[in-house]
Amino acid sequence: MTTLDLGPQTRIVARLAEAVTDERLTGPTPCPDLAVRNLLGHLLGLSVAFRDAARKDLGPTTDTSPAVAASDIGPGWREELPKVLDDLADAWRSPAAWTGDTRAGGVDLPAAVAGAVVADELVIHGWDLARATGQEYVPDPAALGAALTFLRAAADDPNRGSGLFGPVVPVPESATLLDRAIGLSGRDPKWRPVLG
Repeated sequence: MTTLDLGPQTRIVARLAEAVTDERLTGPTPCPDLAVRNLLGHLLGLSVAFRDAARKDLGPTTDTSPAVAASDIGPGWREELPKVLDDLADAWRSPAAWTGDTRAGGVDLPAAVAGAVVADELVIHGWDLARATGQEYVPDPAALGAALTFLRAAADDPNRGSGLFGPVVPVPESATLLDRAIGLSGRDPKWRPVLG
């Protein structure tokens, strides 16, 4: 994968997060067992981890599995999340971020693969957040393309059924690129929250 400017997608995610009202924080998301507040916490944690992965600043933030990391927000999340998203995009603007090897989620991997993973995370979790909070969502086309390429390559992974990404959900041939990515990520593009 060539380098990718994550800035347009991180700004989209930051705008979605900014529009989340306190009342929505306990609402459901397309991610099983995660409320909106947990999804926001996951976005915060992955942004820190992949920022440090880009910088090759390996340590606790890059060694912790997302399954182990606590996914919740603290009282300062509204100020913290946009800053960390900006830092994430800045870190991946360095050509060195895309070369060699790095670590994220406790897994050693080529830096270019880590860049594809974070593009996928930002696109898919952006959709999760938008869908869970009733917002319109148009991802950055370059990030969507990177996510789709990554998801297509991972479609036959035998471990797909675990974690936040479940088995592929089939979508029609006529589906949009976003709906194809959502289906490949294990989500139903028609998902809507059931509000009480």
